[in-house]
Amino acid sequence: MSRTQRTDEGRGRLGSTLSSIAVALGCVLFLGGFVWGAVLYQPYTVPTGSMAPTIGSGDRVLAQRIDGDEVRRGDVVVFKQKTWGDLPMVKRVVGIGGDRIACCEDGKLTVNGKEIAEPYLPKGKFAVSGIPTTTVPKGRLFLLGDERSGSLDSTVHLDDGQNGSVPRDAVRARVDAVAWPTDRLGMLERPEGFAGLPGGISEPGPLRMLVIAVVAGMVLVLGGGAYGPVAKRMGRRRGSGSAREAASVG
Repeated sequence: MSRTQRTDEGRGRLGSTLSSIAVALGCVLFLGGFVWGAVLYQPYTVPTGSMAPTIGSGDRVLAQRIDGDEVRRGDVVVFKQKTWGDLPMVKRVVGIGGDRIACCEDGKLTVNGKEIAEPYLPKGKFAVSGIPTTTVPKGRLFLLGDERSGSLDSTVHLDDGQNGSVPRDAVRARVDAVAWPTDRLGMLERPEGFAGLPGGISEPGPLRMLVIAVVAGMVLVLGGGAYGPVAKRMGRRRGSGSAREAASVG
């Protein structure tokens, strides 16, 4: 066996080993990302346009399963409250226990006397109208839709004895992203308007990292799997070249 053949054989073994490692690592990332995502996230279909333009009617969203105690102002949550209906609903949290909610000064919602910038609202529309100063009971949340003019939210339940609020334990998940349709695909922005209030805003969930893991795993699996056929084709080409060179010399 010539030195060139031994070198090619060594490279082939090394390439095959690296290919196997890439496929194995890719499978771990790909399957692990999917499994972990299924544990942490739940898909929901939003039936109405009460959260437009952030989330439209019929949009498919991915919501991270969280405990109600983790909810912060500005979060878009999935919750179920018997007095509001039989189906899960999606609204934005604008107040937590102890907050004083009112509207409107210069068309802006106020929380504890602070005007809240809400860039997610439909352009050209005020935050909402006709909310008297309302205190959110302890352990509860005040919820509004982003399409305030057509949203059945806390504003229509103000006389329920709890000032329109829902208990924290009614929350099932926090929406992290819109998954469908593709023209709205992407992560939801965390609203900075609430950042200056006590407790701040929530941190994004791990969805972005899970997507990166799945995509990286797919690339590794495809790349590692393609190594064998490519290496064989290149080996045949080198073999044919060496044969022609030997025949020319002979």
